[in-house]
Amino acid sequence: MKRQTDGLNRRQFLKSSAIAVGAMAAVGVGVGYLQKVTTEKRVNQKFLRPPGAIDETTFIYACIKCGLCIQICPVKAIKFAGIKDGLAYGTPYIDAREQACDLSCDSIQCVETCPTAALYFIPFKNAGEKAIEQYDKTHKADPNYNPFPVQIKAMKRQVKMGVAEVNDKTCLAVLGKGFKGTPRGKDFKGVNRSPYGDSPKATPLRDKQYDEKICDICVKECPMGDEAIVLDKQTRPDGSVSYRPKVLDGCVGCGVCVMVCPTEEPSIVVKPVNA
Repeated sequence: MKRQTDGLNRRQFLKSSAIAVGAMAAVGVGVGYLQKVTTEKRVNQKFLRPPGAIDETTFIYACIKCGLCIQICPVKAIKFAGIKDGLAYGTPYIDAREQACDLSCDSIQCVETCPTAALYFIPFKNAGEKAIEQYDKTHKADPNYNPFPVQIKAMKRQVKMGVAEVNDKTCLAVLGKGFKGTPRGKDFKGVNRSPYGDSPKATPLRDKQYDEKICDICVKECPMGDEAIVLDKQTRPDGSVSYRPKVLDGCVGCGVCVMVCPTEEPSIVVKPVNA
């Protein structure tokens, strides 16, 4: 009887073990599927990530949600994703319409301060060093030697947050309209450092007045200048002239154009590079 009982116990053990292994495998598959679905959902959210962000799927796991990039941003462009954003909860993103990354920090310090390389600094470092190396070849003996503007420009070119896209149906320039006044109203809290201004820091957009016969505010305020966007003059078959903001390869997706656009819904938006 003892032998039969032992045999039964062994069979039960093996059966139970098989069930347990199967259950764990099922849980593993379920968790993996849930992570995959949730991750894909987060990618579809089309978050505009800060400069240097690695691919979206890896980013949400690499980011430890420390908030250092948020604390160090001088224009407070970076914020935490909310609890409804699933696995992306607590990760940094930018709402360009509310506050764009105007690159006025110059040193791309959000990337430099990231402790996990979720915002990856090496390409910026290499670009800056290479720019200085090239600059030194022709300017080393210059009494006004200053490689830093060259270094800063090269590092900013490495920012690839996204690419701006123009909505021809609502863009004032495309419609042949101008703009006069303050683009976002006197209550708007966003700031930016104008590339044509003399202020070393970002200043409130609400303090700026425009009087444009053909609206070109997105072009004027772009921190990357004519490398990124120009007002393209086009001649129609009937001889009339039209204008359109033309986004070029130098666009880094900073979102300044989105923030300063004066139409109720922005007529230019940034498609995140990781979307």
